[in-house]
Amino acid sequence: MGRLILSVIIFLCVYISFAVVREKRFLWVWGGIILLYLLRIISPLESIRLVNWNIIGIFAGTLLVAELLVESGLPSAVASFLSRKAKNVGWAILYLSILSGFVSSFTENVATVLLLAPIAFELAKRMKVSPVPFLVSISISSNLQGTATLVGDPPSIILADFCKLTFNDFFFLHGKPGIFFAVEIGALFSFLYLYYVFRKYTEKAGEMEKKKIEDVFPIILFCGLIAFLVLVSSRREMFEKIGGLGTMLFGLLGVLVRGRDGKVLKRFDWETLLILCGIFILVGTLEKVGAIELAARKLGGFTKGSVFLTYLLLVVASVAFSAFIDNVPYVTAMIPVGMEMANTLGMEPYLFAFGIVIGATVGGNITPIGASANLVAFGLLRKKRYNITFLDFVKLGLPFTILAVGSA
Repeated sequence: MGRLILSVIIFLCVYISFAVVREKRFLWVWGGIILLYLLRIISPLESIRLVNWNIIGIFAGTLLVAELLVESGLPSAVASFLSRKAKNVGWAILYLSILSGFVSSFTENVATVLLLAPIAFELAKRMKVSPVPFLVSISISSNLQGTATLVGDPPSIILADFCKLTFNDFFFLHGKPGIFFAVEIGALFSFLYLYYVFRKYTEKAGEMEKKKIEDVFPIILFCGLIAFLVLVSSRREMFEKIGGLGTMLFGLLGVLVRGRDGKVLKRFDWETLLILCGIFILVGTLEKVGAIELAARKLGGFTKGSVFLTYLLLVVASVAFSAFIDNVPYVTAMIPVGMEMANTLGMEPYLFAFGIVIGATVGGNITPIGASANLVAFGLLRKKRYNITFLDFVKLGLPFTILAVGSA
């Protein structure tokens, strides 16, 4: 019992640090792991085994390819095209929000916001209005759609790890529609809300500068990566053995061919990679000492074995917690709890796991501190001296979240 209590205390301290610390959070994660070593709860060798290196490989390789894709100019060219074709500014921003969601299905959310933000600022400048609602809509759209595919966002990768999902399983799981379609249903209703917000902007957007694709190699590399993931997903054992390795090879090939100047590696999200590895170790430790099973039993007793109440509790808790705490540690900690509860109820784990991930991903849209993409959008606005308050973000993010969760 002593090892269990110590493990839980260390995990909670690390978890709380995510709510109050915004820089170099990986130090807190690995500080907690070092404490586990010193207390002899786990050994360094055990911690290596607790990390799912296949998933880490998929995350790192995809991130490298995504960085090269941004440099190719493809997303900018598409955004410029949509802006020029829109009949007014309201539709232009809506198109950019939809594009933000689509791009985030395959690339990191922060990169998506940084890519589309200049176009949003330019549109707002032309119509002489505040760019605040534009940047916020791009940010929350990217967060929502990041869960649609395995390569979209860390929570999707974590979900794939615990539930043993392949790339194709996100679309169709055991012959039934997967989480991709649940996300798209939520996106449909959320975008209807954005249309309601932006319908008043009837001014002409004007001619945007035409952007051209500068390099086709990253596009070919990206298409090759997606084809590879689809192929290896046809057999789960093959996906688990070579999915991460193959994805890393695609990323390294891109760096060798187009990233020799070092810019891609400098922009690479090393912190999230270290956090992801560390969270795997912390949660694996909780599972080892029995904390996950204990939490599942306590929550199961609270909901009295009702599948609906259990699902509702997990989704609502995910939305609430992720509004203030990064969704990566939350999802990594809660999916095993949800799976254990599903096992207790004699059902497959997918329903509860999907509910946790969707709730956590969308919940991050409520506040500017709930997701990294929100913080970036918030920072860009502040940098350009546009006044945006916590409440300004909530006014747009909260209805968007309610519609996304309610419909999905």
